[in-house]
Amino acid sequence: MPDPELEAGTAVHGLPDEWAGDARARLQSAIVLLLMVGLFLALPFVLSIGAVVFLPPVTALVITIVLAPLADRLSRIGLPGMLASLLAILTMAGVIVAALGLILQPAFAMVDQVPDMLAVVSRRFAELRGNLAWINDFNRQLARLMGHSPREVVLASPSVIEQVAFATPSVVLEILVTLLMTFFMIETRLRVQRRLAQSSHSANASVRIARVMRDVQDRVAGYLLTVALINLGVGVIVAGGAWAFGLSAPIMWGGLAFVFNFLPYLGPLAMMALLALVGLGTASSVAVGVVPVLAFLALHAVEANFVTPAILGARLTVSPVSILVAISYFSWIWGVPGALLSVPILMIIEALLDNLGRPNVIGFLLGEPLFRPASGISR
Repeated sequence: MPDPELEAGTAVHGLPDEWAGDARARLQSAIVLLLMVGLFLALPFVLSIGAVVFLPPVTALVITIVLAPLADRLSRIGLPGMLASLLAILTMAGVIVAALGLILQPAFAMVDQVPDMLAVVSRRFAELRGNLAWINDFNRQLARLMGHSPREVVLASPSVIEQVAFATPSVVLEILVTLLMTFFMIETRLRVQRRLAQSSHSANASVRIARVMRDVQDRVAGYLLTVALINLGVGVIVAGGAWAFGLSAPIMWGGLAFVFNFLPYLGPLAMMALLALVGLGTASSVAVGVVPVLAFLALHAVEANFVTPAILGARLTVSPVSILVAISYFSWIWGVPGALLSVPILMIIEALLDNLGRPNVIGFLLGEPLFRPASGISR
């Protein structure tokens, strides 16, 4: 017969062990959280200093995920892995070269007209500033009262041609390294897939990791492909609108809209700035010059608020705050390439967290575990 006093004593003495276990778990979670914060703060400096080392593999990873469906289709029809990888990369390179040819050739011709357009825009702003001359007088009087005198500082800087000449060899080398990495990543991925398909063990860790990576690939590639189709529709509409408004090289404007729309928020703003420059610099009046900008703004509002959310759905929709943080974070690290890679990298991180488990930071501060069980591993 069990002794009640012995059971009570055992329960009393068991409480400190449970408290010790909870304290130990929270201490481990706190250490992991501090390490994550430190890594997030230190990572930009490491990646920016070693951009030549880290940027090509990250770019190759994103391109591999984008080209993976095409490589899989080529592999299913019987092509060897190396040939399927090479054809996928050549297809991407051909599309990029054709798009750049349609965009850059008219753009170079329009660059010669930029000084004249800037002069027209400056003259119109000077007229507007003349109507608001009292504001300038007020600023000068205020500066004189505060004892500040305007100073003009001229800094000598290398010309654009010199900058391009200095940067071209390193850029070409990074592009070649990125393409080679992409080729070997795709080829290795196809080989690993075939090896797992022939394996008789379906419950080992390798198969589960392959399922997680396949889900990441499907989500990121599906998102980018869907966004590319939406941007293609935007580009076609912009090209038609440019032709209707009488702008030169409507195909160029459609291509620019297609490319800029891959960069959320900032890309459409850059497109509006270009339309404003050309519109105000070539139109007969300010009212006529701002019509293309307003038309593009209306198109972007419809696309961003109705078309894209309806097509992508809730599963592939990313928080606007996360997008802006990712753009500012990776553009700070790698500049323009980082800004272009920010959304795909964010999608990869989101997909991995959905499969491996998201850190429960708010719950951890309230006493819950830092990591919740992941739903993707059990599949």
